[in-house]
Amino acid sequence: MSIGREAVNKHALVVDPTPMPDDIPDVPEVGATSAPLKSASFYIGARCLPYNDDYMLCKEEAKGTGELDCLKEGRRVTRCAISVLEDINKHCLKEFRLHWQCLEQQNHQFYGCRPAEKLLSKCVFDNLKLEKKIPNTPEGETPVHLKEKPLNKPNHEDVASLKAFKEAKTKGLI
Repeated sequence: MSIGREAVNKHALVVDPTPMPDDIPDVPEVGATSAPLKSASFYIGARCLPYNDDYMLCKEEAKGTGELDCLKEGRRVTRCAISVLEDINKHCLKEFRLHWQCLEQQNHQFYGCRPAEKLLSKCVFDNLKLEKKIPNTPEGETPVHLKEKPLNKPNHEDVASLKAFKEAKTKGLI
């Protein structure tokens, strides 16, 4: 610990005033924080896979110099992600909010929010026909989010998620 020395912060906000080229269309920001994005991530991946693949292929072919060359593909990915979030908010707002708020409370750990995740997955599949698939899950093996007795269990259950899940189960919705 240093005595008598004031802290110095030499960091400043840097903004590039150069406008985007006219041939690249403007696209809005996604506008979501980490918990809603993580909650919707598998559904974004399911719907936006072709756009993601195009973007990654462009970046690979550009060999590290494709920042400007791949902006169009990147903007397609962004627009697709926005459309998924809008659709989830339109059709499954209650379940979506329950799940991402649970993620916030559970330190962004999926295993702590399985009841809310099941409600969200059912709603998204019923309304948007998007299914959560974990990449590289071995053929014939039950994915971790569908296991009845998972290895990882949360230290404490999310009360709101459990209540909503039990209520849906009682009504025969799940």
